[in-house]
Amino acid sequence: MYKRYLEQEIKKRVGSGKAIILLGPRQVGKTTLIEKILKNKDYLLLDGDDPQIKRILTEPNTEQIRSIIGKHKFVFIDEAQRIKGIGLTMKIITDRIKGIQLFASGSSSFDLSNSLNEPLTGRKWEYRLFPVSWEEYENHHGYLYSEQQLENRLLFGFYPDVLNNPGDEIPVLKNLVSSYLYKDILSFSNIQKPEVLDKLVQALALQVGSEVNYSELAQTVNSDKNTVSKYIEILQKGFIVFKVGSFSRNLRNEIKMNKKIYFYDNGIRNMVIGNFDPLELRTDKGALWENFLISERIKQIEYKESLARYYFWRTKQQQEVDFVEETGGKIYGYEFKWKNRQKARIPKTFVKA
Repeated sequence: MYKRYLEQEIKKRVGSGKAIILLGPRQVGKTTLIEKILKNKDYLLLDGDDPQIKRILTEPNTEQIRSIIGKHKFVFIDEAQRIKGIGLTMKIITDRIKGIQLFASGSSSFDLSNSLNEPLTGRKWEYRLFPVSWEEYENHHGYLYSEQQLENRLLFGFYPDVLNNPGDEIPVLKNLVSSYLYKDILSFSNIQKPEVLDKLVQALALQVGSEVNYSELAQTVNSDKNTVSKYIEILQKGFIVFKVGSFSRNLRNEIKMNKKIYFYDNGIRNMVIGNFDPLELRTDKGALWENFLISERIKQIEYKESLARYYFWRTKQQQEVDFVEETGGKIYGYEFKWKNRQKARIPKTFVKA
């Protein structure tokens, strides 16, 4: 079992009088992490996937909640986004029932963020858990083994189930993508055209590291720009992809509006396009390396509660910096090259500006 960075962070908040919310994709270990934190404590587990629990927790009054909780001091609502009006129920628990430490997990922010934000303003600590990070991986296995496994991680990613089943990575990823990516997202988001979503995910996977144009994507998937925009937002809320915007300081020739889209996990990205060829046979190893580094950086920014803002930078003359980070009033530019021999040059225009 991999020790997760957030374990210590969450433990610090236990007993603070606020609810602790853990969001993230399915199968990244949210339930495991909360249950580990609650080990040896007498806690009440309420599973949002259980129809009876769902019925009991849908808009109960204060007395009903008291009788459900009983004498437990710790309450864990798993898959909370499946329960209608869960934000108000959690507000009642934190406000009216003293001495209770409430935990909740959610495998998407479709309904959970919406239903929690207003009722729980000032009453919650919210964290996001991602697939295992390189830091967690290296802490577990040591430097040498981790370096030897770099190619596998670029191909198969960091989902715990993938890491714990060496040799069976492809069937595990296939199951993850078919059950979570499509079934969950389709059921949550009321998508009218699943075939468009399927084509869109594939198109995004093939464009990792390139700028995306919603109008061009709409043509590729035989849909319209608004549908593409809505579906990409759904994929973001489902923790499949994230957007990186363009950095602009008002130089006349800067690209200002474009976006790049990356996957939170390389394994999911490769499963979507059905390609697990070794690196030496691939034409997209530069894109895999870039996706890996940026997704790892996002985990670090999120886990270490950094205030860094991140972008890419490009001009109309095709001068480019792969990743730009603005933090503490300073600007840092990064170039990603898979080949050792290739010298990276940061454009003079960028440095000067």
